[in-house]
Amino acid sequence: MNIPPALAERSEAEAVYDFVAGAPASVRAALGIDALRIGGGVALSMRDDPTEFWSKALGFGIDEPVTADLMDEVCAFYRFHRTPIATFQLAPSVLPEDWADICARLNLRAGSPWVKLVCDAQAPAPTTGWQETLRVRRVEPEQAAAWASVVLRVFGMPEEHLSEMVASSVGRSGWHSYGAWEGDDLVAAGTVYVRQDTAQMFAGSTLPHARRRGAQSALLAARAAAAGAAGCRWLVAETGAEAPGEHNSSLHNMLRAGFEVLYERQNWVWRP
Repeated sequence: MNIPPALAERSEAEAVYDFVAGAPASVRAALGIDALRIGGGVALSMRDDPTEFWSKALGFGIDEPVTADLMDEVCAFYRFHRTPIATFQLAPSVLPEDWADICARLNLRAGSPWVKLVCDAQAPAPTTGWQETLRVRRVEPEQAAAWASVVLRVFGMPEEHLSEMVASSVGRSGWHSYGAWEGDDLVAAGTVYVRQDTAQMFAGSTLPHARRRGAQSALLAARAAAAGAAGCRWLVAETGAEAPGEHNSSLHNMLRAGFEVLYERQNWVWRP
């Protein structure tokens, strides 16, 4: 795929920034959410995050190089907000030659790797195998709480406060949220953040009893159609890399839908 890594990284960074920093004020206060734009990237802090997932620093190396001083400023942001843990996510192409020294000085440790995937927004995605039992459609604002509940339950995250944060993205500018229903029950969810030429796939999730019926393939297709209608050129997504002997269904769903692996990206975990 002829998409610059910088564009793929910015797509993710802007989506995560809007998803977290766009939470209602009451949620930001309850979870200790703060955000910073620095060095062309973004840093999100959720001080009281029960999942240790949402504090992230990403999108760096695009507008200016990644340096020890820049990473030190990001760590200072986390120390100031008493963030207990944060994940630094940088494309391998932007890591400087002294990255190992920077990691040693700032206490950045290698975490689990992710895969960055991209796809042409006009590429068709397979949707067969789901029509007889599942209905896929756009999520309405009155369905936002149920939709958020599915997302959080699938990812094993508690619903207190986080449910309001996730639900608040439904209907917000740039976000296109979809669900799959079995009868009256919402069993799968996914959203996409549209910004300029890119559309960022986000929060793809299916309840265990509804898996292996094509719900995520159908949701990928629905979101791709929304992105294409909005004039996007690229679809961007991330998921966990497979270790030997592992099987990541999300990765294989996206590969079947036409996504290609752009690169594998190491996560770096910071603690004060």
